[in-house]
Amino acid sequence: MSGKKTKVAIIGSGNIGTDLMIKIKRLSDVLEMGVMVGIDPESDGLARAERMGAATTHEGIDGLVAMPEWDDVEIVFDATSAGAHKRHSEVVLGAGKRMVDLTPAAIGPYVIPPVNGADALGAPNVNMVTCGGQATIPIVAAVNRVAKVHYGEIVASIASKSAGPGTRANIDEFTETTSQAIMDVGGATRGKAIIVLNPAEPPLIMRDTVYCLCEDADQDAIRQSIEDMVAEVQSYVPGYRLKQAVQFERIGSNRPLRIPEMDGEYTGLKVSVFLEVEGAAHYLPAYAGNLDIMTSAALKTAEKIAASMHEGAAA
Repeated sequence: MSGKKTKVAIIGSGNIGTDLMIKIKRLSDVLEMGVMVGIDPESDGLARAERMGAATTHEGIDGLVAMPEWDDVEIVFDATSAGAHKRHSEVVLGAGKRMVDLTPAAIGPYVIPPVNGADALGAPNVNMVTCGGQATIPIVAAVNRVAKVHYGEIVASIASKSAGPGTRANIDEFTETTSQAIMDVGGATRGKAIIVLNPAEPPLIMRDTVYCLCEDADQDAIRQSIEDMVAEVQSYVPGYRLKQAVQFERIGSNRPLRIPEMDGEYTGLKVSVFLEVEGAAHYLPAYAGNLDIMTSAALKTAEKIAASMHEGAAA
């Protein structure tokens, strides 16, 4: 790539959009913050964007397309809600621009950077699944590349204070989108996702639990695959880590598992993985690892998209 940065816009001036803006300004040598878009003129995100030198509008997507800066924007992040994303996608894609979707709308293909990050770089709209998906699906995929995962279940527990209005509006979509991505990206035959908004004070750091029922296989190979995947995620989310050693339990024919979401009884290996995600505290405190992993994954994906766009143009 040349030294020219790719200009971006962020729709959504809440927790996720604001954290993403700060990451772009502080960390990216590839992307340039162009416009922050909101609907509340008093939002902290718009005020911070103005202080950081970005153009702003509180008139939503219509305000964005009316701005002179719109012509220079090449990639648009959507950090609003699944319900709002459909129109945003139509407008952005209709203008020939690329979109990185941080809502659970799942209009475009799912992207989990260390699993399938290179597969969807040509798609006009890519979906970052959910914060729980970004944290847990790499683990399901790590198990699946050693032993076929019949069933994957994840529980994401986040501090209630880190869940803004957009996150709360997307709870149903969170479970549906994450469950589907456990299968489509993680490789499980069936998937289930649960999110918990923990009101504890002081707020707790994001915790994630992953249960996989897979074919019996070498436990050391599975453990190594998981540890390798954790290291990959840590390359862009330093606060991502195993909370304790990977747990294994052999399920024999004398005591098979019956899973409500699947027909029949299952034997094999149950793998339990316990994760913690500490945020970089770019916007909210370190307990908000859910923001950090989502915005870090979106940033990494957009940088790769920008590189592929410019490489294609140069060719």
